[in-house]
Amino acid sequence: MFISVILNGFNIKINFMQRIIEQKIINQTNQALLINVLADATSLSKQVLKSALDKGCVWLKSGKKTNRVRRVKKPLKVGDEVFLYFNEKILSSTPAEPDLLLDKKDYSIWFKPAGVFAQGSKWGDHCALTRLVEKALDRNSFLVHRLDRATSGIMMVAHTKHAARDLSKLFADRKINKTYLAVVEGEFNTDMLTINEKIDGKSAISHIKLLTFANNRSLLEVRIETGRKHQIRKHLSGINYPIIGDRLYGNADKNHPEDLQLQAIQLEFTCPITQQPIQIELSDKRKIKS
Repeated sequence: MFISVILNGFNIKINFMQRIIEQKIINQTNQALLINVLADATSLSKQVLKSALDKGCVWLKSGKKTNRVRRVKKPLKVGDEVFLYFNEKILSSTPAEPDLLLDKKDYSIWFKPAGVFAQGSKWGDHCALTRLVEKALDRNSFLVHRLDRATSGIMMVAHTKHAARDLSKLFADRKINKTYLAVVEGEFNTDMLTINEKIDGKSAISHIKLLTFANNRSLLEVRIETGRKHQIRKHLSGINYPIIGDRLYGNADKNHPEDLQLQAIQLEFTCPITQQPIQIELSDKRKIKS
């Protein structure tokens, strides 16, 4: 249960059961250090606040711009607004480490484990691929496409704005071929199938191929022409072949022992920098099995 209180002039929204603090602080002193302003306005120690800053749950609005801020000794101006989104459960999460598959300097390609977010939220970004890559390579990271948190597999991250623009355009223009594996319930009743059912009113096309069937499960190869949110999960559930481990569109409950059995296994495209063809695929060892 959230309780809103006013402490020393600061509006604070606190969930005492889970130690969640959602707070806006208006700085009153010129050149005040961010860490001191946060410590004065909250019940959190400076050590806890330093970790929270590093994990990306503090935002600063200065003028018209609002950005995530990590610099502990950031000097503030009078009127600067600091937003704290502290969720003890989220901040205590430890992400699985992604693996680098290809480094082209302006962009890189990674294996994203299940459970890792594509990007952060206001509550933090330490479990997000973009932040993990940023720290691993010491480069800026820009998101150019997404995988659901529960989906494992290949993801591309840009490191310059120029590369981000070019790669995003390739995805938007459907010039990147994307292949997935999915394990679904039951015996898939055809060797090949194309699903062309709109999602949220927009065209969505998935090409499905049956690979194997065993133990009342079918392993499918799925190639998508479009990239609508939850496209494969929705399409397969819509024809009564829900993906194993799907808690949103399938039959898995919150205690289901398996991760979502959906994996991005291949990207194929022409490099926008070198104009050379690139095809990258997960090793058989990494691929999900039926």
